[in-house]
Amino acid sequence: MDQNSEVRALLDQVRQGNLSVDQAMERLRIEPFEDLGYAKVDHHRAIRQGVPEVVYCAGKTPEQTAGITESLLKRSQANVLLTRATPAHFEAVRKVDDRAEFREMARCIVIHRDSTLYGLGTIMVLTGGTSDMPVAEEAAVTAETLGNKVERVYDVGVAGIHRLLSQSERIMRANVLIAVAGMEGALASVVAGLVDRPVIAVPTSVGYGANFGGLAALLTMINSCASGVSVVNIDNGFGAGYMAALINRPPRAGDQ
Repeated sequence: MDQNSEVRALLDQVRQGNLSVDQAMERLRIEPFEDLGYAKVDHHRAIRQGVPEVVYCAGKTPEQTAGITESLLKRSQANVLLTRATPAHFEAVRKVDDRAEFREMARCIVIHRDSTLYGLGTIMVLTGGTSDMPVAEEAAVTAETLGNKVERVYDVGVAGIHRLLSQSERIMRANVLIAVAGMEGALASVVAGLVDRPVIAVPTSVGYGANFGGLAALLTMINSCASGVSVVNIDNGFGAGYMAALINRPPRAGDQ
């Protein structure tokens, strides 16, 4: 059950007379955030944004990461996602919950508690080359953890465009596409020229000197002549997976 569902269940208890308004207010009052001293864990983020807080591990000690994870686990039944994690972070989190999984290539820790598919269709993650896979896996794991079906099509860059075209039927069935590429970053434009769905472009820092750590790919993607391309920051697989999950959501009740 996600956090919005928990709030609805709370309101239903009030409507049915099983819980007083004051009792419900007290339960909601303690929810907004929890001050751990080194972090203020945002427990209302799922209510505001539809997705619980995701933990960015870089710069945090394993102990801090474990404490934040424990706080999230106590207040929600949603999946927990931690990005840019190290083996040391994983060992600390696993002591809090032994269901924790370390996705080494993605540098993510996932605690799966909700297997519901919330997305309308398939999110497809493509890479220009094998070297782009760590960033692509961060995007894929993020989208999966947020309740989406994800397909992967890797190493289909423009240096051998026939590899991409051989997957055209699968590509055209996807509801949202994430194109991850370094070097000159041309993959996103080519993919967007094939489909009638949104393409999220992720420049990576893969490339030789004049790639400037991903800046060349970023500029190519921003200047794409194909319509329907949006661009996230260099190596930001998480941002792409998160955005794809938002796009893939069904409309809310009452939306026209």
